Parts: sequence; structure tokens; C-alpha cells
Amino acid sequence: MSFAIFRLGRRYISRRLLQSVLFVVGVALGVAMVIAIDIANTSSSRAFDLSAQSISGKATHQILGGPNGIPTDLYRQLRLDLGLDAVAPIIEQYVRGVNVGDQPLRLLGVDPFAEPPFRNYLTAASEQSAGETAAGGGANGTTTDAINAFIAEPRTALMSSTLAKRYSLKIGDTLNLRANDQQIGVRIVGLLQVPDQASAQAIDNLLLTDIATAQEIAGSPGHISRIDLILPAGYDLQKIKAILPQGTALTTPNAENSAINQMTAAFNLNLQALSLLALVVGVFLIYNTVTFSVIQRRPIIGVLRALGATRGQIFTLILGEALVLGVVGTILGLALGIIMGRASVGLVAKTISDLYFTVNVQTITVAPFTLLKGAAIGVAASIIAALIPSYEATRTPPAGTMRRSDVEQRALRLVPLTTAGAIASNLLGLLLLRVPTTNLYVSFGALFCIVIGSALFTPIVLIIMMRLASPLTSRIFGVLGRMAPRAVTRSLSRTSIAVAALTIAVSVIVGVSVMIGSFRTTVSDWLDTTLGADIFISPPLLTVISATPNTDPKVAALVGAVQGIDHVATVREVNAIAPDYPDLPPVNILAISEDTSNGKRNFIWNNAPNGDYRKALTDGYLAVSEPFAFHRNITAENNTLKLLTDHGEQTFTIVGVYYDYSTDQGAVLMADPIYRSFYNDPYTTNVAVFLKSGVDRQQIINQLQTDTLKGYDLRVQSYTDLRAGVFAIFEQAFSITIALQLLATVVAFIGVLSALMSLQLEQTRQYGVMRATGMTPAQLWRYTLIQTGLMGFTAGILALPIGLALALVLIYVINVRSFGWTMQLHLPPSEFAQAFAVAVIASLAAGIYPAYKLGTLVTSRALRSE
Repeated sequence: MSFAIFRLGRRYISRRLLQSVLFVVGVALGVAMVIAIDIANTSSSRAFDLSAQSISGKATHQILGGPNGIPTDLYRQLRLDLGLDAVAPIIEQYVRGVNVGDQPLRLLGVDPFAEPPFRNYLTAASEQSAGETAAGGGANGTTTDAINAFIAEPRTALMSSTLAKRYSLKIGDTLNLRANDQQIGVRIVGLLQVPDQASAQAIDNLLLTDIATAQEIAGSPGHISRIDLILPAGYDLQKIKAILPQGTALTTPNAENSAINQMTAAFNLNLQALSLLALVVGVFLIYNTVTFSVIQRRPIIGVLRALGATRGQIFTLILGEALVLGVVGTILGLALGIIMGRASVGLVAKTISDLYFTVNVQTITVAPFTLLKGAAIGVAASIIAALIPSYEATRTPPAGTMRRSDVEQRALRLVPLTTAGAIASNLLGLLLLRVPTTNLYVSFGALFCIVIGSALFTPIVLIIMMRLASPLTSRIFGVLGRMAPRAVTRSLSRTSIAVAALTIAVSVIVGVSVMIGSFRTTVSDWLDTTLGADIFISPPLLTVISATPNTDPKVAALVGAVQGIDHVATVREVNAIAPDYPDLPPVNILAISEDTSNGKRNFIWNNAPNGDYRKALTDGYLAVSEPFAFHRNITAENNTLKLLTDHGEQTFTIVGVYYDYSTDQGAVLMADPIYRSFYNDPYTTNVAVFLKSGVDRQQIINQLQTDTLKGYDLRVQSYTDLRAGVFAIFEQAFSITIALQLLATVVAFIGVLSALMSLQLEQTRQYGVMRATGMTPAQLWRYTLIQTGLMGFTAGILALPIGLALALVLIYVINVRSFGWTMQLHLPPSEFAQAFAVAVIASLAAGIYPAYKLGTLVTSRALRSE
């Protein structure tokens, strides 16, 4: 009996190919989205880790400095006074390569004689055969020539062979670099060769020079960025700390890399959670498909039960089919996820590079754990979704199994239970949101409780909506308008699941769209308030944590002397060490000569006397941004910050926390005179220009670009251009989010199509009777599309409040706990109208094929269906 039953299951799958395909597609798309996002996140993280490892090498400890770096004398002291051998001075700076697509390059200045214990770059370069080039010919000079040139000649460099090949550069060519406010050319004297692809990826954007050349490029004579050390176990660190200059700190490479990786943790988790929402939609699709397969075979199951098949055998049959199809869908999902991962990794890497740090992803990383996780999720989702229908198939006695109406009666009886479950799930979600924690897993758990709980309202809402719609549709469409709402309610076990899947997909569209729209509006208002200048001058854009660009202080004086300019304000942006927060990235200080907001900056709390924060800044107080305060638990009571300065450790009092959306790592606002009194730093970073009334802004910009600042490598842009650049990065950051929304909608569309095909196959005889009693094919078309339209209308109506609830959770809980900033809620009617239209159009589109099939129905065959 068991073998015959399983053979029956195999035959059913092969004969109901379309239904099986819908099942497989639902699983595959859900798994693919999870895999794609995981691959993108993993590949970007691995690329950064490889790059960080290639830079830190075998160092066990590092000495870091402030804005000016570390005096080179400290390197001499470590070698001579402490007798340390494994010590290497490093200058690290991000620059842009003009003739390599203007992409960011990681400049590393090294001492060739101190490098061997730490890194093998020079060894790798020496392995280059004589005369070999990146382009396959034309190189000159032997291995010895390359090393000698690197050591003895100024402005020489080694670059990765992969980058050189990509841009057809060869040994002897000049690579032009944009650094700070100047361009400098270096001659390529050797290429870095590595034995494996992972190492090649790690050094792809690396440019190696000697210390003197790097100091010239970075504009830091007499200073280095850090010192790497290899210390034996048990070494007394106090010996080193005792000779450290003020403003420097001894740390480990792992601590710095861990702090940087924390930057993207929330970003990655948000993407993973959104991909799981699409999988939830897929679970509804699987449930609908398995439920229909049970309903379709209820007569056969009844016969099997009457012939002696046990409940366990029936349960195993249904669940086994779901498992087989789930495995097939999972395998396809893994393959599709890898393909989608290749596409999405570029979007994720670009976003990380724009918002956090430069990451160069040349290859994707498909970790075994990623595949195992995807496989487990796909198979588990298939089994979980099939459990209830499989159980239902075993609970009805043989006689009841042969009545198709039985399942609908049971579905109606379950409506109070699903409604109670909806209330309980939403209450649980609300309770989780009230938990005083910053743990994102708790927050997303609450979000999923609300999503699932809201979806459980679908049956009761569908019944109510059909009763309310019936009088209207009957007046508009006549008899068909009376029949269609009843048909939707009579098939509640299928239609409610399809509507629930579509509701979740559309609610995600509403929630994410409102969140993105609110963020866009908030950022727009913030820019209008904060950036009050007419023109902004800055070095070429790099990344948030890259080495600080140095702008010649003469620039501000030159610009201020231009006729038509009222005055200028400067901003010095630097990173400083906060000893109380070793596990967080360095503190981003904004030393301002004038607040470009003209005192209109909005504060969360402001304890300055009379609220005059600008006066408080000039008195030596600090103001910090909302994300900075969030990550460091700064409050009106806990309002001090210790910084390592060139004059020792200093404790500053924080006078207020202001709204800021420039970086989710936060910033510290300090008056420029106060900054100069603690840091021996002559440079500026940005210059804000205020024009006199009636002056042509574009004319001044042209004059600055072509005349005043002709010798400087600086960007001169108006407020409008700067604003457009900010929103270009903004749209890039959310592009992958929008792609995930669309994929979730596709899965929901398939769910509606599956439900309609199920109804068509199940009610074939009913449709045959309709045709026999005079209903035309055109009327069958209208009848089907009225049903689908009503389902889409209900999904749209239900999705709007659910989407609003999701938006509120995303804005006031998830974003605050993820990034530390508060957004202002913005509810554009167009977003709700578009989402509602998506629900209705998706349902109507899903009804076209079933309606077409009904239009070609042969009446005699339909009447013989039973």
C-alpha cells in the first residue's frame, strides 16, 4: 500500500506540472532573495577583511595618532631606546587615481627595510620576472632595477598587477594621483604579484610607495599615520605607553577592524530582514498550493482511506510531495540566488563605499554557511507551510473527504480562531517593541509578529468586504456582480491565503516607501536648514573613514578676496581618538569657524545658556549629532567626552545633541579656535562661501574654477549641485531595497495566480453548468476578473493600515536602533494610491490567464469532470 501511495504522489506531481511549477517558483524566489543578500553582504565584508589583513599584515599591535599623525621620532625611539626589531612605520591615505577611472586607491607608504616581518609586498614584487608587464609586453628593467628604483628614486610606486592590467598600465608609466588639493604623478616601477585570487582582490586598489613619497602626497612631512609592531607574548605594554606622545594610543588591528565592521552590521541586517519578508510571502504561496493539491485529491484521499490507508500514510504522502518540490525549489533558489548575488553585490558594495568605507569587490564569496542557511530556510519553509494542509488531509473521515465543501466549512469555522491569533500576534509585537533594548533581532521579531498577525486578519476582513461590496457590484455588473463576491467567500480557504500574500507584499511596499519618502523629506529639510551658504568648496569626495583630506589654508583667504563674496567659513573635518570608546570608530570632529545654519540647527536637547549653542561652542563646549549620542549613550546627564589631543587627554562637556543625517556614525561640532588650541593642525577641509546680495552665483563659481583655484584640485559646487549629489547617493543606497520590494510583489502575484488556477480547476463543473445555462465566454471573463478585482481591492485596503504600521515601526524603532537617527513621518497620498493600484492591477493581471482558460472551456468535458 505504501509504495502504491507514493507512486500516486509522483504521478500527481508530473500530471499537475503548472501547479508544481508555481510551488517551486515560490520557494525558489524566496530562497534566492535570502541567498543574494547574504552573498552581497558576505562578499563586501570579506573584501574589506582581506584588504584590512593585507594592510595590517602580521602586526599584533598598532600605535595610532590624531589628525596630524605620529612624529617620526617615535619610530626611532621604539627601535633604539626600547630595542624593538619588529617595528614598521606606515603612512596610509586614500587618493584617487586619475588614469585608473578616478577610483579610490589605498596609498601605503612603507619603509622597505622594516617591512619583511609584516608584509610580503616587496617580496611579491621581486617575484615579477624581468621585463614582464601588466599589458603583456613593453616593460623594461630587471627585478633588481625595480626594487632599487623603489628604494632610491623619489615618486616611485608599486601597484597591483590586476589593476594595472585592467587599465593597460605597464612598468615605467606614470600614474597621476589626486590627493588633498593637488595632483602628483608617480612612476610605476613594479607590479605586486600574489599567488591566489583572494589575495589579488585584497590588494587590488593598493598603491605602495616609500615613506618620503607618501609624506609628500599626503602633505604630512615629519609625520606618519601609524606604527605597526609585532610584540612577543607577555611583553610589558607600559614600556611603550610611557614614551607615547600626547594624542597617540596603543591598540590592536582587530579592535580597529571590529569597530569598522560594526558600521555596516545594521545595514546588512536590515537587508536580510527585508529579504526574509519576501520569503514569508512565499510561505503563503506554498501553503496555498499544498492546500489546493489536498482539495483537488480529496475524492482520491477518501477512496484511499476507505481502502485502508492510514492517516500517517496520507500525512507522509502530502508532506513528502511538499518536501520533494521544496528541495527542487531550494536547489533552483540557490542557483538563482548566486546569479542575483552577482548583480546585487555591486549595489551593496557601492552603497557601503558611499556611506561607510571604500570596499573593492572583484569576486563574490559564496560561503558554505550561506548555502546551508538557504537550503535550510527553503526546506523548512516548505515543510512548515505544508504541515497544516497535510494534517487536515488526515483529520477528515473517509466519507467527509469526498465532500469538497467540507474544507470551506472548516475554513469558516477557523475564522474566529485566526482573528484571535491575529490579535495575539499583534499584541506580542507591540510588547516586544516596548522592550527597552537596542537589539535589532528583538525589533525585527516584533516587526514580523505584526506582519504575520495582520495577515491573519485577512479571512474576517475578506468576508466583511465581500458583504459590503456585493450591493455595489450587483448594481454595476448585475447577476455577475452578485455571484462574484459570494464565490470569493465560498472559496475562503484559497482566496484568503492569496489575498494575505498580496497584502503582505503591498504592505511592505507601503511601509518601505513611506520610510524612504520620510527619510528623503527629512534629509531635504535638514539640508535646507543646515547648509546656508551659496557655494561649497571641498576636496574630491572620498569615504567617511578615509584619511582626512588636507586643504591648503590659503584657499580660504584667496576665495574670500574675490569680488562679490561677502565672507567665507571653514570646516576642518578630522578623526580623533576617544579612549573611552575603543570598540567604536574614531570620533569625527567638525571644527567650524562659523555655523552655516546661521543658528537654525535643530536640537533634540540643548543645555546652552539661553539656548545659544554657538556662544557655548566658542566657550569650549561641544555639540554632538544624534547618531553619535546614540552609539555612545550621551544624555543630558552623561554629557562628557574625552579626546586625545596634541596637548594630552582632554575632557569636554557636551552642551546639546542636534539632528544630523550626514553619517550614521555621528559627528562632534567644535569651534575652530578651540580645535586649533588643542591640535597643531594648520589645514582646513571645506570652505563655505557666502555671496553678497545680487551677485551671480554661477559667474563666481566659474571664476573660482578657472582662475582663483586653478592650481588646486578642489570641487566647487553650488548648494543645488551639492544637494543633488547627496540625493544621488541617497537613491543609490535604497536601490536594492526597491528591488527587493518588486521581487516580493512578484511572489505575491504568483500566489494570486495560483489561487485563481486552483479555483478554476476545482470549479470546472460549476463553470460548465454556467456555460450550459447560457453564460457566454465574455461573461466568464468578467466573472473571473470581478473576483480578482475584489481580491486585489481587499488586499489594497488591508495593506494600507498594515503598511502604515510597518512604516511607523521602521521609522521610530528600527531606524533609531539601527542608525541612531530620528526621521520625521511624511505621508504622501501618492504612495498609498500607488500601492493600492499595485494590489488591484496585480490581481487583475493574475486573472487574465485563468479567464482565458475559462473562455476556451469545453462544456461537455467540464460537465463530465465529476
